[in-house]
Amino acid sequence: MNILFLSTHLNSGGITSYLFTMTKGLICRGHQVHIVTSGGNMEKEFLSIGAKLLTLNIRTKSELDPRIYFALFPLSRYIRENKIDLVHAQTRITQVMGALLKRLTGKPFVSTCHGFFKTRLSRRLVPCWGDVVIAISEAVEWHLRHDFRVAREKVSLIASGIDFNEFDLIDGARKKERRARFHLGDEPVVGIVARLSDVKGQDILIEAMNKVVPYIPNAILLLVGEGKMENVLREKVQSLNLGDHVRFFSIVNNTYEMLSLFDIFAMPSRQEGLGLSIMEAQAAGLPVVASRVGGIPSLIEDGKTGVLVEPENSSELADAIVKLLQDPERLKEIGMAGREFIKKTFLADKMTDKVIQLYQHLVKKHS
Repeated sequence: MNILFLSTHLNSGGITSYLFTMTKGLICRGHQVHIVTSGGNMEKEFLSIGAKLLTLNIRTKSELDPRIYFALFPLSRYIRENKIDLVHAQTRITQVMGALLKRLTGKPFVSTCHGFFKTRLSRRLVPCWGDVVIAISEAVEWHLRHDFRVAREKVSLIASGIDFNEFDLIDGARKKERRARFHLGDEPVVGIVARLSDVKGQDILIEAMNKVVPYIPNAILLLVGEGKMENVLREKVQSLNLGDHVRFFSIVNNTYEMLSLFDIFAMPSRQEGLGLSIMEAQAAGLPVVASRVGGIPSLIEDGKTGVLVEPENSSELADAIVKLLQDPERLKEIGMAGREFIKKTFLADKMTDKVIQLYQHLVKKHS
């Protein structure tokens, strides 16, 4: 099959990681993948695995932006010339484009819902979910069916998966060597890899760190990511006098390299469709402390494959972090249990095979 993915950009992040995993899996199985975006810092990685990239100026958050409509006709021509079998959109903007492209080309159209949408009138009047919308977790499936009244037969639950082979178990020697590159020693390190936004809860983690330091005075918090909340978060760090304990790093293409610096991965999200970065941390053998929201409980059995805390509760978060750092055996035990859980449950091959079955069904139906 010839598959065309639509997304607004190819910068590092959850959706781009999902796209990379899907693209790699499809190409390994003999399919051709075309990706249309406005470009990004991951382009070389996609080209290296054989994807065909088309860059168009479609990076916008407005469904009324004329740029997305100007792009429809060159895209329609591209679909015909490259004998595209199916279009798969990843964001709200590209869902709108996918729905219009189906009208122009007659090709089946799928979308993936990676999280939670606000129930705006435009999404109710012009849903643009496609022939089928993939929900990445049970929580997202419930959101689609109950908040947007998407018919049961239009929703396909296919949990995101990761390439487990890319996440070797982090051993002591490797951690020590990589920490030296970042001027870190043997101090306890708590970290998060996520865009700096209100929904990811880095502000809650900073507040928790203020309560961790009195018990573990040499603890360090690493905030890895970029986003509009950076200045606000830096101001919060200064106001709490945590400048010696909190460090900011720009997002990197190699997530594993940053994970290898951590002792604990913390994700105090206010909302989360599933939690790809949590899955990656678990695959690397890191114990995870995360908030009990969205799809996160499907990844963590509290006290066994991770630790769940109530959202917005910096005290509970701090308490969980302190207890783990003070108990190295439990720290290791939870990390290994999380790794085994991901290995058994959320592999990329399983996700890719299910998505291909969906594609084949829709292509056959539209033939």
